[in-house]
Amino acid sequence: MMQRKFYTTLQRMRQRRRILVSVAILLLSALQMAAQSAQEPRLAVTGDVPTPLALSASDLAAMPRTQAEVTEQDGAKTTYEGVALREILKKAGIPFGRQMRGKALAGYVLAEAKDGYAVAFSLGELDPDLGGTRVIVADKRDSKPLFEYQGPFRLVLPADKEGARSVRMLEKLEVVKLRK
Repeated sequence: MMQRKFYTTLQRMRQRRRILVSVAILLLSALQMAAQSAQEPRLAVTGDVPTPLALSASDLAAMPRTQAEVTEQDGAKTTYEGVALREILKKAGIPFGRQMRGKALAGYVLAEAKDGYAVAFSLGELDPDLGGTRVIVADKRDSKPLFEYQGPFRLVLPADKEGARSVRMLEKLEVVKLRK
């Protein structure tokens, strides 16, 4: 009888251990997945937009892509690839074309970098029917991901003579409407 009790107790302990190990594995897997998703860089589109966004690299990869060739300071040609800023703003609900009139023109986009660097663009200058300034949110340079000190996202303005508005380490696009 004593021996039977011992084996029954031992069997229960083994079952509990299997359950605890299974639960521990599940918890570790969940923590690992949460850490990976928390580390994935995102580009936030905030402010006076109908649809605030938090775009990941895979979100940008799924959007219409464009390229721009830029001449670097040393004279070398570099090809950047990404999404037109206008397309990202459209996805957030900013109107362009015939709807870019009146109050819609009284606004700007503040592009902010991880290190605090910021550049403002008027909504009118970004509209292809008005200012037509071409701005790309790049995630690739010469078909490779951006270098760490440039990315993961960077604004590229191929027509600018200097790179001062080409915000590297881009994290946030804040839309501000002055007239609502």
